[in-house]
Amino acid sequence: MSDSSRDTAQGAGWGTAERGDYKRLMPQHVEKLSWLNPKTLWAARNGVLASWFGDPTGGTRSRWVAQREAAGAPADKVIRRADPDRFSFMVIGDTGEGDDPQYAVVPGFLKVSQGTNFAVITSDVIYPVGSADDYATKFFRPYQDYQAPIYAIPGNHDWYEDLGAFMRVFCADAPPLTPEPAPRPLSRAWLRSLLWHRPRATDGQHLDDARKLRSAQAQQAVQPGPYWAVDAGPVRIIGIDTGLLGTIDAEQGAWLREVSKGPRPKILITGSPLFVDGEHHPCTIEGGNGTVDDIVRDPDHHYVAAIGGDIHNYQRYPVQVGGRTIQYVVSGGGGAFMHATHTIPRIDIADVTEKDFRCYPLRGDSLAFYSRLYGRRLRLGRFFTLTEDEAMAVIAERLGIPPTRTPGGPVRVTRRTRIVAGLLGAGGRTSRFRLPVRKIYTQWFSPGSATYSPPFFKQFLRLDVTPEAIRLRCYAATGNRAQEIEPPVEDEVTIPLV
Repeated sequence: MSDSSRDTAQGAGWGTAERGDYKRLMPQHVEKLSWLNPKTLWAARNGVLASWFGDPTGGTRSRWVAQREAAGAPADKVIRRADPDRFSFMVIGDTGEGDDPQYAVVPGFLKVSQGTNFAVITSDVIYPVGSADDYATKFFRPYQDYQAPIYAIPGNHDWYEDLGAFMRVFCADAPPLTPEPAPRPLSRAWLRSLLWHRPRATDGQHLDDARKLRSAQAQQAVQPGPYWAVDAGPVRIIGIDTGLLGTIDAEQGAWLREVSKGPRPKILITGSPLFVDGEHHPCTIEGGNGTVDDIVRDPDHHYVAAIGGDIHNYQRYPVQVGGRTIQYVVSGGGGAFMHATHTIPRIDIADVTEKDFRCYPLRGDSLAFYSRLYGRRLRLGRFFTLTEDEAMAVIAERLGIPPTRTPGGPVRVTRRTRIVAGLLGAGGRTSRFRLPVRKIYTQWFSPGSATYSPPFFKQFLRLDVTPEAIRLRCYAATGNRAQEIEPPVEDEVTIPLV
C-alpha cells in the first residue's frame, strides 16, 4: 500500500514527485475557471437572487417531477437494480470545473473503480452554471472510460440554469419545461425575474455528439428526477436535491419520509452535508416539516451514513445516535478548487472529538497549500510561504493536538508562522474570537481560482457492500504520478449493517 498524507509528506504529494499523465485525457484547449472573475460571479448570480427575492427552486422542481411522472417515471422514484448482496459503488462530488484538478482525479478513479457496479455524483456536476454546453468536457469526456452507470444529484450550480441541462443528461432527455405565468408586476418574483440568469437559446446543440463518449449499454442510467432512491443489494441509497439554498421542499420531504421507512439499511446522498466544518446543518424541510437530519436519526429508518457534497474536501464525523453510530461524511473533493480544512476549529460536536474526526487534506497540508497560493498572489512568497512541517506544527499548537504526521526534523513555531496561520484563518482550540476571521476567510478568500500544479488534494470514495457491513474508503488524488499508480487510502471505516 502506498504512503498516505498521514504517513509522509511525499504521500501527500509534496516535493519533486513526477507529475501524473492526466493531461493526456484533457482537451487541447482548456478554459481555466476563476471564481475571482466578475463575469463568472455574474453568471452564477441566481443563488444570491433567490436569497434576496425568494427561492423558486421548490416550484420548479415540482414541475420537473410531475413532467417525469407523466412520461412514465415511477411515482415512488425508486431505481430497482439487480445487484447481488455483495457489490461496490463509487461516490465522487463537485466534479465539473473541467480543468487540471478535475482530470487529475480520473486516473486514480478509474483504477480504484474497477469492478464497481455504478457511481454517484453528490453535487455540482457542472460549473459554473450547469450549462449543457459544458457537459462534453466536464462530464462525458473525463468519465468516458468508466464502464458502469453514473447517477447524480444536482448541486446549487446545476440549478443556476433551472436544472434544464441536468434533466436532459440524467433524466431521459427531459424536454424543456413550459414557462410559468408572468409574475405580478413589482412583486418580489417580478424583480427576481428581471435579473434571473437563463440558458442561451442555443445551449446544448452538441449534446448528442457528447453522449457518444459514454454510449455503451453498460454505461447507461436513467433516473426518475433530481431526487431518487436506488435499491442495490442489501441497501437503499437515497439522493435528495437541496436546490439553490440548501433546503428541500415539502413535497420532497414527504417523499423522503416515505422512502426512509422500513428495516433496510440506508445511505443518504445530499448536496448539503449535515455535519461540516465542526458545525451541524440539519437541512430544513420547507413548510415547518422538521429537518432532513430528523429523518436520518429516526431509529425506525435505519440510516447508517449520510454523505454530502458542496464542500470541496473530505470530512467524517462518527455520531452516536441512540446506541448506534451514523457516519456523517463530506465528500466534495472530486475536481473543483479545494476548500480549506485548516480553518476547521478543534472538533467537539455531538460527542465527536478530534480523536474521532477525520479530514483530507490534513489541516497542515491545507495551510501550507494556501500559504503558497496567497504568497504568490500577494507577492510575499518568502514571508508568507510555510513549509509542510511548519504548517503542521503551527496547526498542532493552535489546536492543542499532536502533529498528525511526524515532521522530517525539528520544527520551531515562530512569530512569522503564527502570523501567517492567523491571517489565513487557521482554526484554534475555540472559535469564539476567531470565528469572524474564519468566516470572512472561507467565504471571501478561499473560493478563488484553482491552482494548476500538484498537489491538488482531491479525493473520491469507494464503498464495498456486503449483507453484514459497508467498507468505506476515501482515496486521494494529488495529480502526481505516484498517487495515480497507487491511489493512497486517506481514511477507512467499516459500517456494520447488522
